[in-house]
Amino acid sequence: MRKVLRRIVSLFTDRRVWVRQVAVASLAAGVAWQVGDLVIKDGGVVAAIICSLSIRISLYKSVREGFGQIVGTAIGAGVALLSVWAFGVGLISVGITVILCSVVARGLHLGEVASVNVPVTALIVIGPGLSESTAANRLLSTLIGAAIAILFSYFSHAKTPAGRTIDQISALARKSAKLLGEMSEGVAAGFTQDDAGRWLAKGRLLIEEIPKVRTQALEAKAHARWFPTANEELAEELYTRGVAIEHTVVQVRTIARTLFDAAVDGGIPHGIQRQIAQGLSAASYAISSKAEGFADMESNLDQADELRLAGQTLAEQLIEESDNVDHEQLARSISLVTNLERIADSLDETSPALRDVETPDEPAANRVLKVSPIDQTTKLSRRISRPFIKVFKKYF
Repeated sequence: MRKVLRRIVSLFTDRRVWVRQVAVASLAAGVAWQVGDLVIKDGGVVAAIICSLSIRISLYKSVREGFGQIVGTAIGAGVALLSVWAFGVGLISVGITVILCSVVARGLHLGEVASVNVPVTALIVIGPGLSESTAANRLLSTLIGAAIAILFSYFSHAKTPAGRTIDQISALARKSAKLLGEMSEGVAAGFTQDDAGRWLAKGRLLIEEIPKVRTQALEAKAHARWFPTANEELAEELYTRGVAIEHTVVQVRTIARTLFDAAVDGGIPHGIQRQIAQGLSAASYAISSKAEGFADMESNLDQADELRLAGQTLAEQLIEESDNVDHEQLARSISLVTNLERIADSLDETSPALRDVETPDEPAANRVLKVSPIDQTTKLSRRISRPFIKVFKKYF
């Protein structure tokens, strides 16, 4: 019985972040229901729905979701009222409402979430008892639900976006160091193709975590731009470190692929296995040391220099053994030296690839508005004024 209880309790204790988010979301929906009913008659349902759709794991994301809900409701209310006024409540008005809302959302370049919310909120507006006052009440309920979602989202996570970025970078660095350690031990003991295949599979899984780190780092940057207590310089530095760990993970996956190709062609010769294992061990230790300093934003340059030295030593030993090693296997082994040097450059963040290359900001597809309202207004005003300017220039 105790084992069963422990297992049930562990299902929740092992998912503390998820449990916290669910608890906050449920509490926020309940509060939205009560506030909506207090402010507006029968406004709790709409407020609770909008709150549940808007609340996310962070304050920044909830602001984006809430803004999308407000824009979607405003457009949906206008289109719904126009459709019902022309055709009445029925099949035609519902179909036209959904089509026109989708077209308008597309024309305004709303993001994916907001584009879905436009027809959804429009259908809520044209529900039973439709009138101008009802539409206004439901719009106000939407504002209440979005505001409460933004308020409660502050408590959805125990850490700030910068803190979550540090955690994700540190976790990915530790996983990379662990994989390099496994490859080092395997190369020293004489690895097989199956061993190299497992390493390559783990390297691919590490690559799949890169978008999560990039998204979190971008959120930290965006949060620092508008939140007064956030450190914008820290957010920029974290984003650079996110790019650095991305480069490191790519090199780790490349090392795993090189070892797999070497195993397919017969394996690395015994004469250079020990040297390669030492180089991989040095990289593992350097990355793990770097991960320990992420929380305090410290940079240990000594570990990067030691890794470069290990790479140079490996290159010299490979050149000495060049007469006794197959040329293809020698070329693969020498490529590992380049991988180690790039990892070192990423650890001390001295590579021009990190500092001198501009990294794109948040993808337009992830924004609530892909094109800013200012840009849209400017383009629209130019299109409208262009014919008048031509006529004015022609006659005056």
